[in-house]
Amino acid sequence: MQSTDLGNKESGKIWHRKPAPATRDGIIVNIIHNTSDYLPKVLRFLNVAFDSSGDCLIAGDHQGNIYVFDLYANRFNLVQRTAQASTALAFNLRRRSEFLVAQADYSIKCFDTGTKELVSWMRGHESSVFSISVHASGRYAITTSSDTAQLWDLDTFQRKRKLNIRQSVGIQKVFFLPLSNTILSCFKDNSIFAWECDTLFCKYQLPAPPESSSLLYKVFSVTRDGRILAAGGKSNHLHLWCLEAKQLFRIIQMPTKVRAIRHLEFLPDNFDAGSNQVLGVLSQDGIMRFINVQTCKLLFEIGSLDEGINSSVISPHGRYIASIMENGSLNIYSVPALTQEINKPPPPLVKVIEDLPKSKLKSSDLKMKVTSGRVQRPTKSKESKIQTRILKQDLTCNFENKENELPDGLNKKRLQILLKGYGEYPTKYRMFIWRCLLQLPENHTAFSCLIDKGVHVAFLNLQKKYPIKSRKLLRVLQRTLSALAHWSAIFSDTPYLPLLAFPFVKLFQNNQLICFEVVATLIINWCQHWFEYFPNPPINILSMIENVLAFRDKELLHHFMDHEVTSQLYAWPLLETVFSEVLTREEWLKLFDNVFSNHPSFLLMTVVAYNVCSRAPLLNCNLKDDFEYFFHHRNNLDINVVIQEVYHLMETTPADIHPESMLDAFVVLTKGQYPIFNQYPKFIVDFQTQERERIRNDELDYLRERQTVEDMQDEVDQQRAEDEAWYQKQELLRKAEETRREILFREEEKMLEQRQRLAAVKRELKRKEIHLQDAARRRFLKQQQDQREMELRRLDDEIERKIYMRDQEIATTAKDLEMRNLELESQKRLYEKKLTKNQEDVAREIREDTDAHRRKVDLEEHIFHKLLETDQAQSLKTQKLIEENLANAEQACIDADWRIQALHKQRCEDLQRNECYQEVTKLLRNNRRKELEVLNTMMGAETEKWQEAEEKACHLKSGKRASALSDASRRWFLEQELSDALEHAGNPSCEGSLSRRKPEQNASEAGLLEKVRELRQRLTAQARSRRRSPQRVPHLETV
Repeated sequence: MQSTDLGNKESGKIWHRKPAPATRDGIIVNIIHNTSDYLPKVLRFLNVAFDSSGDCLIAGDHQGNIYVFDLYANRFNLVQRTAQASTALAFNLRRRSEFLVAQADYSIKCFDTGTKELVSWMRGHESSVFSISVHASGRYAITTSSDTAQLWDLDTFQRKRKLNIRQSVGIQKVFFLPLSNTILSCFKDNSIFAWECDTLFCKYQLPAPPESSSLLYKVFSVTRDGRILAAGGKSNHLHLWCLEAKQLFRIIQMPTKVRAIRHLEFLPDNFDAGSNQVLGVLSQDGIMRFINVQTCKLLFEIGSLDEGINSSVISPHGRYIASIMENGSLNIYSVPALTQEINKPPPPLVKVIEDLPKSKLKSSDLKMKVTSGRVQRPTKSKESKIQTRILKQDLTCNFENKENELPDGLNKKRLQILLKGYGEYPTKYRMFIWRCLLQLPENHTAFSCLIDKGVHVAFLNLQKKYPIKSRKLLRVLQRTLSALAHWSAIFSDTPYLPLLAFPFVKLFQNNQLICFEVVATLIINWCQHWFEYFPNPPINILSMIENVLAFRDKELLHHFMDHEVTSQLYAWPLLETVFSEVLTREEWLKLFDNVFSNHPSFLLMTVVAYNVCSRAPLLNCNLKDDFEYFFHHRNNLDINVVIQEVYHLMETTPADIHPESMLDAFVVLTKGQYPIFNQYPKFIVDFQTQERERIRNDELDYLRERQTVEDMQDEVDQQRAEDEAWYQKQELLRKAEETRREILFREEEKMLEQRQRLAAVKRELKRKEIHLQDAARRRFLKQQQDQREMELRRLDDEIERKIYMRDQEIATTAKDLEMRNLELESQKRLYEKKLTKNQEDVAREIREDTDAHRRKVDLEEHIFHKLLETDQAQSLKTQKLIEENLANAEQACIDADWRIQALHKQRCEDLQRNECYQEVTKLLRNNRRKELEVLNTMMGAETEKWQEAEEKACHLKSGKRASALSDASRRWFLEQELSDALEHAGNPSCEGSLSRRKPEQNASEAGLLEKVRELRQRLTAQARSRRRSPQRVPHLETV
């Protein structure tokens, strides 16, 4: 037993020499993980899971390290450090490089082994996840905790559904059934339900276990075909349920040493068609026992009391068992090594006599075959023995032909000898021998890719052409043919492909991968050159058969030619159905035992041998229909004689016409991916594909048109039915109308008699009525006279009352007018008060402007005064006098402006007062209906006044702007003159020049003062014109 310590390595080899597991324990390698820190410790593995191929597994330890072990490539890699202990793993997802890990924080993460990156993070559980079940397609997953189970879509990593249960009933396990869309949910109260995956519809519930059994289910396992469910718990009893019959069909009692069952798992086998017979049972003592559930025999066991097993997982193909031991290490077991003694073939019937070599011989002289008599089958006589012996020289080196070596230790030559001795392979080992002879690669990944493409369009309506009773068989045939069509385009146009593949599909219906690879191997080797003349039959192959038939039986060939029976009639039906129409199941299996054990030309020789062995009935046939019937139905023919004839033909046929010289040797399918198959005229296949697509489109158009016509026909039929119903209804109405007319006629006769009697009564009543009316008329006239007198009295009273009310209204109206006058007077006074207040505000603003102007003038005078002080005393006095006069003139202007403004205000007030009086008089004269118009007029006048006020404000701003400009120019002039005066005072030499410049300065000062006066006059005129303009507005309003 080899042992590998991972240590701190992130990658490396799993074993360093080729493992040779012993039959006793079957251990390939023991994997441990010890840290090389200062204080070394063992990292215990907690979970392990295989991928869908079965050659790769992942394992996680309690520190969150996830390792991938590739048993085929002998490599391990550290793919993730999650820093948390994993509680469950799953590695059989749709994308082969991804895996799911459930962690201690109740979350599920998806990682990629190639990129080592996090793909998705799924949350939703509130307790630890202890189980992850992945659908067979790898698209969905179910995660189970103690309180809930959740269904996830692994394409989007979104939760689809959630199973909630009562707290009193816990969940034991929820998982997918293999190769189906059924979900099985098992609860702690022993209830088991089956649900449809897509709709979550409850399909069925298993009945309760028998009352005599006190077993509480804890662990479960299902066979690969999903038919048998095994359940166990804290007992040494196992319950086997048949899910198809939905009943408990067997209870198995384990040895007394088993007190509780911790884990159950069926051991897969490629040749049991998914109905697994071997069940692994892990008990409380750490030993996993494998039993046969049919014979109830213990086959083998792994683990021991010293090295117990905690958990165990079996690979999908059943070759490896990965077990986590109690000490935390990981053991990989080889199932073939453990079952070597069980699957040991029977002792060989051929005995070999070995002798010491006397001299060195060439490799061609190493074997010598000695036949002492005719070979007899052991089943005919128990005492008879096979007389064939092989004398073999015992040399130091064993030279064997590598072409005869087959997988799993088989030898093709020995199998052929066994086949010739018995005539067929043992039924129990036939599928195993066929797999070894054909050397099937079992490319699970490539086959899954072909299956995932779905049903090919060429086989969508397969059941119409081949109405197979079994739905399962039809589905498997459809999938196999679709996979072949996806593998090579020609198979979608091959009409005889269903006939060729059907016997193999029926034989391998529970293992579609093996079925596909057997058919593909048959096509590549035994159907060589079949498609070169496609879509016609293989003329070259049929020519080979005809040549051999001509050599073996010319008479039979001439008979065929005389009756125009060609090889397409006596050979091609046998080839395209691979003899399944003319042979029984046992005969067909016996034939293909020999076909698969020999050269591909053996199948062509079988056609010739079948015709030769049937020459007697064929020579008696004269009609072509008889020949067709013969080669399409079973005949009374011994298959052993046919096989002997085939071997005779294989040995005696000349090399120039022997098919062996024209056909290639056997070629196996490649490992990993299937080979390219293009041995056919591609242009014909492409043309047929295009034509088929065109025909399909035309058919769809035809179907649409036919549906339209059918809809129209339905509408016409419906309308016809409605018309018919309408006509019937009208007929019924007509009959009812006639019946009612007769009834009415009889009733009218009765009415006439009654009317005559009533007329006499009416005449008597009329006379009485006339007398009463006359009395009533006289009484009414008297009453009318009294009423008119009363109406006249009422009118007189009404006239008096209205006169009184009119007088009251006149008095009330006079009082209302007086009140209205008082209101108008009060409004007038309030308006005058507001005007007075506004005038006071304007006067205050004018005074403030005047004060500001006076302060500005004082400042200018002060500056100018400083200028004059620097000049001569006489000019100073003159300038002072001028300034005083100027100030007086300005003051006089200001007073005049104020008086003018006051006068204008008084005029405005008088005008406005007159206008108000006139308006009040008009209001009193006019009706009250004119009041709204007067108010609208006043509002318009108010708006115009506000506009005029805004215009005046704009004019005022422009005036202030002009005044500011004049002030700035005057200030600049004064400052310039002051600076010149200061310079002159500081320079005595300039006195002469100053005296000369004095007249010029006086002239400039006089001009400046003149400009200031003109500017003030202009501003005063503008102000007066603005004040006059408001006075004209009231006159315009009153006009």
